[in-house]
Amino acid sequence: MGGFSVSGYGPERGTWAKLLARDSLARRLDWPILLAGIALSTIGTALIYSATRNRSELNQGDPYYFLLRHIMNTGIGLALMIGTIWLGHRTLRTVVPILYGVSVFLILLVLTPLGTTINGAHAWIKLPGGFSLQPSEFVKITIILGMAMLLAARVDAGDRAHPDHRTVMQALGLAVVPILVVLLMPDLGSVMVMAVIVLGVLLASGASNRWVFGLLGAGTAGALAVWQLGLLDDYQIARFAAFANPALDPAGVGYNTNQARIAIGSGGLTGTGLFEGSQTTGQFVPEQQTDFVFTVAGEELGFVGAALILVLLGVVLWRACSIARHTTELYGTIVAAGIIAWFAFQTFENIGMTLGIMPVAGLPLPFVSYGGTSMFAVWIAVGLLQSIKVQRPMSA
Repeated sequence: MGGFSVSGYGPERGTWAKLLARDSLARRLDWPILLAGIALSTIGTALIYSATRNRSELNQGDPYYFLLRHIMNTGIGLALMIGTIWLGHRTLRTVVPILYGVSVFLILLVLTPLGTTINGAHAWIKLPGGFSLQPSEFVKITIILGMAMLLAARVDAGDRAHPDHRTVMQALGLAVVPILVVLLMPDLGSVMVMAVIVLGVLLASGASNRWVFGLLGAGTAGALAVWQLGLLDDYQIARFAAFANPALDPAGVGYNTNQARIAIGSGGLTGTGLFEGSQTTGQFVPEQQTDFVFTVAGEELGFVGAALILVLLGVVLWRACSIARHTTELYGTIVAAGIIAWFAFQTFENIGMTLGIMPVAGLPLPFVSYGGTSMFAVWIAVGLLQSIKVQRPMSA
């Protein structure tokens, strides 16, 4: 019989087992969320190239500078996603203290001479070769994993139905430390995202609603205290002032938002055509490859292209919600919920600031904007979602 056996015995048994294992993994993956993420990064590649090909002061004379780096960042992000799936969210649960310590150490480095300021935010570590690292992006992941580990420990063990007050306090203490460090940078946009993540995690954990309402009240009081004590930088105060009064200094602090709205409005239904936008080609909108990349879509792809981006982001959130709802362990539910809160708020803030309905906060559009650290973080998050789905029981 040449060593082949239908029953699976013989020399080929290991090969067949590997093939079946691969087939099982492929069938268990959430393909809609993966394909939507790849489609968003592909669209982002075209938008970033359009926004930077003529910007010689940014691309160092190479029109493909940002294009090639974005493709490389996406490739590394996909590799990190695969690595995360291979390790599994349950394995990562066992090393959360190490990941947390490393992420806090990195954001503390930002406050040393190794830190550098980009676009007004002192939130980066400059690396050799012209690269930079924004540790706060990884902190989002470690806050989610750390809080989930604490809040779900006794519930998944069957000792309690919901996290008790002591456990909630421990989880909040874990989140507060990096949030305060990021606030000192100051990186207000990342702090806003982390605060929303904390709320999303608490809601998913089944903790008492008194904690949620208490945090909302404390957050409001804290924001007022930060404002009254003058802890914000001048450029951050100016951004909030411009949001409250769009007519304030249209040639200064309100310039970005005004030009962004002009660019999006000029696109109409189908846009001016890729690489044909006058606002983009004329370089009227600053930071179009990062924070304001959505304006390129609005102008050159029009309402149809902008709506496609929203639909794809909606697919990511819809599938993430499905994964959170169907997992059988609280730990997986909390991790998925934290990622949902992160992606949803950051998407709303990024697009909202280009439309003038949210203050400018310097947050990238997930999967689309240029930025290595942010791209790595979102694909690691997708890897966590895929791991949660892959490792749940087949009957779920």
